[in-house]
Amino acid sequence: MMEFWDQIYLFSFLGGAVLTLLLTPLFQKIAEKSDFMDRPQSTNHKGHRQPTPLLGGAAMFTAWILCLGVALLTVCSGKLPYYSDLLNEHIGGIFQISPELLVIILGAFGAVLLGLIDDKWALSAGVKFGGQFLIALLAVTWGGVHVNIFVENDILVWIVSVFWIMLMMNSINFFDNMDGLAVGTISIAMAFFTIFAALNQQYFVAVFSALTCGVGCGFWFYNFNPATIFMGDSGSHFLGYMAAVVAAKVTFFGINFSLSRFPIVIPLFILALPLFDTAMVVLIRTMNRKPFWIGDHNHISHRFVRMGLSRKQAVMVVHLMALTIGLGMLPVFWGDFRTAAVLVAQALLFLLVITILQFTLSGRQETRETPNSDEKQHR
Repeated sequence: MMEFWDQIYLFSFLGGAVLTLLLTPLFQKIAEKSDFMDRPQSTNHKGHRQPTPLLGGAAMFTAWILCLGVALLTVCSGKLPYYSDLLNEHIGGIFQISPELLVIILGAFGAVLLGLIDDKWALSAGVKFGGQFLIALLAVTWGGVHVNIFVENDILVWIVSVFWIMLMMNSINFFDNMDGLAVGTISIAMAFFTIFAALNQQYFVAVFSALTCGVGCGFWFYNFNPATIFMGDSGSHFLGYMAAVVAAKVTFFGINFSLSRFPIVIPLFILALPLFDTAMVVLIRTMNRKPFWIGDHNHISHRFVRMGLSRKQAVMVVHLMALTIGLGMLPVFWGDFRTAAVLVAQALLFLLVITILQFTLSGRQETRETPNSDEKQHR
């Protein structure tokens, strides 16, 4: 059974990656012909020199929804000679979750659409937050996206869950400040979510996250420095939304496989870098009496560049840190109390080092350095 599902996860990943690789050049041409471009002269906050297509988010979502649609149609039709018998056992489960799945898909579409509108017409912060709230409300109220906080209070769970989705959409939006940084970090996170969901035998959630990981990796090929296309707010909203949904859907704690409750913090550590970066940037901007939604060069990636790393090296270091934290969380999932406690403490110390770097190199004034990124003025 596990070998069967492992193949399904692999096919989901490869399908998303290949289709994104094929579709992204098409959307790049569409952006160029429709003048859906990120032009550096439009704001002094941009650092790239040439106008760059901004439909990367639309390319990722299109590949994602096509793969998901084809997979669902194929499974429901029963036209899979080798897998049909095994999949028939789960047809009932697919139909059972289909209403929630539809709502989650609508939320993903809404996230992409909101980002596209913002990319084109630069929405105000209030309007964008309002749109994010409606998307989160949809996913939580009718999509079954609930954060487990071990509290028997439906209202509090609802509030925390809505906040979680909005937080992730904005965190990835903020984190998208250098070529390949955000999409690479989320692809790594999705890979770990796939592993955890598979270990927990949450087959559909694992397929969901594997597909998203594949879509991210496919786009990563074009977004790696020097990027030929940006994912824009449509992409950062889509990836942030998916990260929030998958993290909430994966069951990280269960008495049958864990001897402690430490696994409940696993999603926070897997997504720690964008979350910590957002917290530090908001704090620094607040200390400097600047609106937190106005972009600057105080992100962790910018600080690595100031330390002497190239932009490619800075992005690589962040990705290596994401891998390090994620790998450290694997034993926490099934370890006993002592193992989990040591590894959680180790991850916290690692994040403390990052925090010290943030404050040590923060400075009170924005530097004149302009990184080659698709960072927008509101980030």
